[in-house]
Amino acid sequence: MANKKNMGIGAVIALLIATYLGIDYQQNNLESIQNLPQQQNQSIPQHQYPVEDDLDKIQQAFQHQKSNIQVQSSGKVIALLRDDNEGSRHQKFLLELANGQTVLVAHNIDLAPRIEALQKGDQVDFYGEYEYSDKGGVIHWTHLDPAQKHAHGWLKHQGKTYQ
Repeated sequence: MANKKNMGIGAVIALLIATYLGIDYQQNNLESIQNLPQQQNQSIPQHQYPVEDDLDKIQQAFQHQKSNIQVQSSGKVIALLRDDNEGSRHQKFLLELANGQTVLVAHNIDLAPRIEALQKGDQVDFYGEYEYSDKGGVIHWTHLDPAQKHAHGWLKHQGKTYQ
């Protein structure tokens, strides 16, 4: 009878220890989960909203002189250029990426709306195709493909999507 009583007390003690450890484990996980959004919000500026950032992919493509690479990132407008009116018309501007690399954006305005309010210093997010150039590269295909043979691209400026 004493053995059964000792086994019962041992089981209760084991249950209490397991319960305590389980609560402590849950509290630690809850604290780390609660802290996670704060850490993420501190590292992502509010004006940027790309889901994905292919900055490293763009830099690697430039370094290895690769082209035809679908990328998404963002940059600051450092120059507004004249439209290219030869063949398909393109709105052109230069972006400086977060790593200092510059890319030319060639946005087809025969297939997508022009960004009328674009100014030097503005933030522009993009999804398009990277083409190598010795000056940093070109981003194009920033529009829907009417032939449905290429990934649909876009530009985002001041909360509006252009494609």
